[in-house]
Amino acid sequence: MHLSVAVAKVNKWAVREGGDTLEMLERPRGGLSLVLSDGQSSGPGAKAISIWVVRKVVAEIAEGVRDGAAARAANDALHALRGGKVSATLVILSAELSSHTLVLTRCGDPPLFVRTPEGTLRQLSGESPALGFHRHTRPSVDILPLEPGLVACAFTDGLVHAGSRTGRRLDIAAAIEEIWAATPTAQALADGLLARAMALDENRPTDDTSIAVLQILPGEGTGPRFMRAEMPVPDV
Repeated sequence: MHLSVAVAKVNKWAVREGGDTLEMLERPRGGLSLVLSDGQSSGPGAKAISIWVVRKVVAEIAEGVRDGAAARAANDALHALRGGKVSATLVILSAELSSHTLVLTRCGDPPLFVRTPEGTLRQLSGESPALGFHRHTRPSVDILPLEPGLVACAFTDGLVHAGSRTGRRLDIAAAIEEIWAATPTAQALADGLLARAMALDENRPTDDTSIAVLQILPGEGTGPRFMRAEMPVPDV
């Protein structure tokens, strides 16, 4: 099999530093994890929260801690650090080669869609509070067999709120199906969803927006690996 990952991000309009943070890491026993957090509010304060949460989770996973336990550790530490007065959502997408599973972990119930190998699109349900507010938090965890054709799409609430300023909203499920029918790749899905959100917001995003897609493709289990990233650098 072959893993394909794509990410698309944009900051809230007129905000220099967005409150979303996303990192990718290789798992100690094989595979990849995407860790996405949306800090409370926006701007530098939110960024400080989300980057702290992501770094905590990444450090735990790198030490071999399971995803759910890593999420709980981040919650406990954030609650102790900020006294339950700040929060962050969290989603972890993990292609875990040791168990041959796709592990989907959420806190704060950020939206998460899964497209099955049979072509069925469904939104995962579950109730889990955001990190930081409560001393004890139980993340929502879904585990699926790792097989070609499986796709997971996670995003922060900037995509959900796109168009709210103009009274229009994006039908995310319909958009995923339309984009996938035209070009069934992780990159096309991430880029296409962001483009539609930007159009609804008239290129002035109402909130920080991050989209992460993990796709399982058929293919050889050996060969080279590739990674590419692009980001604008503001003028000083």
